[in-house]
Amino acid sequence: MPGLNCQHDKVKSFLFFYLNKHTLLLPYIITPVFRVMALEKICGMDKPSFMRGFGSLTSQQTIEQIRLASSNMENPFAIMAPPFESPRERLNELAAQSNVRMDFDHGTTTVGFVYRGGIVLCVDSRATAGKYIGSQSVQKVVQVNKHILSTMAGGAADCIYWDRVLTRESRLHELRYKERLSVRSAARFICNVAADYKGMGLSMGMMLAGWATEGPSLVYVDSDGLRIYGKVFAVGSGSSYALGILDTDYRFNLSDIEAYDLAFRAVYHATFRDSFSGGLVRLYHMDQSTWRNVENKDCQELHEKYSKSVTSNGVLGAERKL
Repeated sequence: MPGLNCQHDKVKSFLFFYLNKHTLLLPYIITPVFRVMALEKICGMDKPSFMRGFGSLTSQQTIEQIRLASSNMENPFAIMAPPFESPRERLNELAAQSNVRMDFDHGTTTVGFVYRGGIVLCVDSRATAGKYIGSQSVQKVVQVNKHILSTMAGGAADCIYWDRVLTRESRLHELRYKERLSVRSAARFICNVAADYKGMGLSMGMMLAGWATEGPSLVYVDSDGLRIYGKVFAVGSGSSYALGILDTDYRFNLSDIEAYDLAFRAVYHATFRDSFSGGLVRLYHMDQSTWRNVENKDCQELHEKYSKSVTSNGVLGAERKL
């Protein structure tokens, strides 16, 4: 349209004359990019791509990058991959060249076992970033639904995010099929996620506990795609200390009081020996109908209790009652 083009020419001529005449005012005029963009929009100069200003192009690129980076808001499985070709192959290579560590130190202790009264889960609450204690109050037992609990060890962000996605998928499964998601299906879901993102820095070590038609079910899954069904597990940097207690005193026909005491002792010994574990020790009990948080105890409280039952040789004595 000739009239519109004429108006564009007049505006551009005016701006060119004004900026040449008032050179000293140039920084004060150009700095507010949003004013220039507003003027371009009023004049219609933002429609053809070759007439757009640098600020407009930059803002559009930023919006597009934000859209790509937040694509998981629309599809939780579409997490933005590393911005280079073949991330599985090149990630370790690039990390070695830049001296950036991808395998960070992770610290936690989570314990779970099956006994005649159901399933017991016991976890600490410390979150660390290397040698730095980031938090002493992390909730490491996550409710997936009314019948499935998940523990987390490894990268807190990875575990929390995929637990939330698993919770979403569990609810969608209930709405679609009018039945609750099984523990086996939940474990298979996490393994599929681990397989998709294997070699990209994903760090997870989870226990999934729930009640199936055949009875209690306890599964261990991790970021390597490993899936193990069992009756006794300990996960995290303090797991070796916890397993020492579990291997010694675990048996299937434990009473509720004995099971609670065993779980507390296992996690306490891990927090006492492993500096990456600590804070509150939370204990959960799951039976056929539901689950409940039995008790939370501070590590210092457990130390004052169990240290009295240790003999001079460092061997636990008989005082093991709650």
